[in-house]
Parts: sequence; structure tokens; C-alpha cells
Amino acid sequence: QVQLVESGGGLVQAGGNLSLSCALSGGTFSSYVMAWFRQAPGKEREFVAIITRSGASTDYADSVKGRFTISRDNAKSTVYLQMNSLKPEDTAVYYCSADYYIGYGIQDYNYWGQGTQVTVSS
Repeated sequence: QVQLVESGGGLVQAGGNLSLSCALSGGTFSSYVMAWFRQAPGKEREFVAIITRSGASTDYADSVKGRFTISRDNAKSTVYLQMNSLKPEDTAVYYCSADYYIGYGIQDYNYWGQGTQVTVSS
């Protein structure tokens, strides 16, 4: 059974940086497209970033483009999200997700982590 465990969330001031990690177990990590989503209070879960199986291609939501970087280490079965120049509107629970094919919607992913809270104070 595939399991995803996120870590690295916390409280940071606006303009600061945070790095999230997500470790996958129970499956062959290099077989999965990996993505990050986030959900702010009272809002729907939304796409943040995606990375292909090899890591050769990435894509981002417009709201984070230029500030966030997704990467992966297939040897460590881990995907990362480096978040720079954080804004209060980045405050949310961040989830990593995995599946075999590229997708930008929550319906495209069968495997989800438990989420990690990121809070950006103004």
C-alpha cells in the first residue's frame, strides 16, 4: 500500500522561506508523477506544482510561479517543495500526491499524504 508522509511545515513571516518534503513508501517512487496541492480554510484544495517521473519537467500554478520549486530525488523516494518569498495568502495545509499520469485536479490522484500546515504571518 502506497503511503505518503509530508514534513517541513511551520510558521514563517511574510517574505520568508520554507521547504517541504514528502516521502513515499510501499511503491516504486520513480513510477509516479508527484504533485503538491494546498487547501486554505474555507477553500477548495488547489493545485500548486507537479513534477514528472524523471524530474525533467515541472509546472506550477500561476500564483506560485517564480517563488516555489518542486524537485524530486528518486533514490530517496522523496519529493520536495521549496517555497520562497512566502505571502500570507500561501497559508494552507499542503498535501503531496502521487499517481501514474500527469493531472492537475484532485480527481487525478489516488494517493495522498496527511498534509502539513504552512502558516505565513504578515
